[in-house]
Amino acid sequence: LGRGPAAARPLQPPLRVSPGCRGAQGRFAYKLLHDLFANYSSALRPVEDTDRALNVTLQVTLSQIIDMDERNQILTSYLWVRQTWLDAHLTWDKDGYGGIDSIRIPSSYVWRPDIILYNNADEHFGGSMETNVVLRSDGHIMWDSPAITKSSCKVDVSYFPFDGQRCRLTFGSWTYNGNQIDLRNQLDSGDLRDFVENVEWEVLGMPATRNVITYGCCSEPYPDVTYTLLLRRRASFYIFNLLLPCIMVSFLAPLGFYLPADSGEKVSLGVTVLLALTVFQLLVAESMPPSESVPLIGKYYIATMTMITASTALTIFIMNVHHCGPGARPVPPWARRLILHHMARLCCVYEVGESCKSPQRALGGRVRVEDTAGPGESPGEGQVGTEVRGCPWERCLCHHDALLRNVGYIAGCFRRHRANQRRTGEWKKVAKVMDRFFMWVFFLMVFLMSVLVLGNAA
Repeated sequence: LGRGPAAARPLQPPLRVSPGCRGAQGRFAYKLLHDLFANYSSALRPVEDTDRALNVTLQVTLSQIIDMDERNQILTSYLWVRQTWLDAHLTWDKDGYGGIDSIRIPSSYVWRPDIILYNNADEHFGGSMETNVVLRSDGHIMWDSPAITKSSCKVDVSYFPFDGQRCRLTFGSWTYNGNQIDLRNQLDSGDLRDFVENVEWEVLGMPATRNVITYGCCSEPYPDVTYTLLLRRRASFYIFNLLLPCIMVSFLAPLGFYLPADSGEKVSLGVTVLLALTVFQLLVAESMPPSESVPLIGKYYIATMTMITASTALTIFIMNVHHCGPGARPVPPWARRLILHHMARLCCVYEVGESCKSPQRALGGRVRVEDTAGPGESPGEGQVGTEVRGCPWERCLCHHDALLRNVGYIAGCFRRHRANQRRTGEWKKVAKVMDRFFMWVFFLMVFLMSVLVLGNAA
């Protein structure tokens, strides 16, 4: 029903490929493999001119960071290593083999460059996995192989847990020098598109550089490709498990000065805080390498432990001052002026129990009244005085002298007791003022140390 030449042509059935045609591709591949490796040796470098270097291109893809062992300074990573080179003995005309442009064969069939990781730290020294290579008709070979590598990495823990690390992965040929293999990097950095995020480390980059080094053993240059893995530690875990508990425990140390001296818990609190910080210090030391560089959190622990040791020693000294007995010397004038006047006002210490100014005045006023009352203190003594005044002089003279001596002895004992009580109260006030003063000093020291740690981390 159509018009024109197209309508005049009869409809043709669709083209069907017979099973024999489908098997022809396999026969061509088998024939190609047989022809290529009939006179091929994988032991020789595949170049036409042995004086020319073979170009080998390297590209590394970082798939995963398995482990970072800071104590042994070993980085375990999962890499995809791609190597490409030209094999001059493995070329063919694809038209003569059914249009086959590439084949995949085991890597052991062809010559492979002995590219290894120079800074390998694996005790078994395992290489890449034996995977297939892709061989093209123009002789280009591409070899993709996954590898789990253990590389040595110089770990700097000076700013732990806010540190960053630079781990190098250096690849190069072990036996071929630069005149035989010219190793180059395909890209300026490692491929991070398929990287699986690590919970502890954040990858900032992986730049690649080509180096040509002449070693002491040989006069020929040896090129290598070095990938520098830039890592930054995720510090959240260490902040919540190591740093914050230390800061909170550190703020308990100055509160030991606030405890009453008679409680008997001042020294035990300082010792308990010191033991707690020692446990945290041991936890950090177990995971750090035994190097001369002390980590930042370790410096904070040492400074805090030193401060707590000093506070405990000061507490013992202040408790000795507080418990000065009646036989203690009077407070020196300079200490009375500096501590009891200026520092007490600065630390807001106004009431100190027995050494409070108001009770002292009341006690002194009462004592003076009683002291002036003299023998009239009790009704009995008043009656005796009346009788003495009423009796004749000759009969009561001896009784009067004895009574005066007894009253003088009692008044002297009372004065000495009052002086001892006043002296003891002054020393207790000195101890309390010193407690309050050192409490604020150590609070300020803990705060400044915490700010310095966070500032250095930033």
